[in-house]
Amino acid sequence: MDTIILYGVWIITALLLIVFIGRRHHIRAQLSFMFMQVPTWLLRSLAVKGGLIEYPVGFLSMVYKASFTYEFFVYPAVSAIFNVHFPKEKSWPVKIAYPLIFPTVLTAGEVWLETHTDLIAYLNWNWFMSFLSILFTLLISYGYYRWFFKKMESLFGKRQ
Repeated sequence: MDTIILYGVWIITALLLIVFIGRRHHIRAQLSFMFMQVPTWLLRSLAVKGGLIEYPVGFLSMVYKASFTYEFFVYPAVSAIFNVHFPKEKSWPVKIAYPLIFPTVLTAGEVWLETHTDLIAYLNWNWFMSFLSILFTLLISYGYYRWFFKKMESLFGKRQ
């Protein structure tokens, strides 16, 4: 059943990318996607190596002890959607709520997986640590995203 969930997560994530990232934003999404693979890989690998969390079942689990699905596909895809659709032109309450919604949904999903499957096991970890690490890395990613495209606009002019 856990493997079926993993395949389902890959399919759902791919569909979310298709729906929320159109051709117009594909370069911005690619930058966000690739950028997020670095901190998520590093932080989750350290958490696994430190005995905080483990992933008993997963793709490539013989060679990579953290979650390949989450670190290299799902979370980078979520980051791409987060960055591309950040409500920078909205009110402050929306700008504050938006970054809190993403870690809340991801953490809720992770807690469900931890309690109902063998895909993840909290050893010396808890939902709040997940929430904070997700929030922190999303904000770092968005900061890099804003900096990068502002720099590109100053060098090459504004493009769609």
